[in-house]
Amino acid sequence: MAPHYRDQADAPTVYIIVGHAREGDLGTPEAAIPVNILLRAADEDSAVRLALEALKGQGFAEASLDQIGVILEEPDDPTFEQAYEDALAGEVAVIAYRG
Repeated sequence: MAPHYRDQADAPTVYIIVGHAREGDLGTPEAAIPVNILLRAADEDSAVRLALEALKGQGFAEASLDQIGVILEEPDDPTFEQAYEDALAGEVAVIAYRG
């Protein structure tokens, strides 16, 4: 369960980045996989940099980040609950939707 903050201003900023990433080496024909990345960061630029580093660390060779936003409240979707808690704990949570 995510920590409760008295004031929303006290809550850390958790970003969600939506995009596609491709595994394998550059130039290989693997299809792009839809990804969602949840993380805490100081600003959008830092969030994008951390997301790309996390994708690289998980073996993705290329990424196209399509949209970035801020999560304003704890998600009630089971797909995102643990990822949100991981992001609050300072981890970069990558959800990859492999067919």
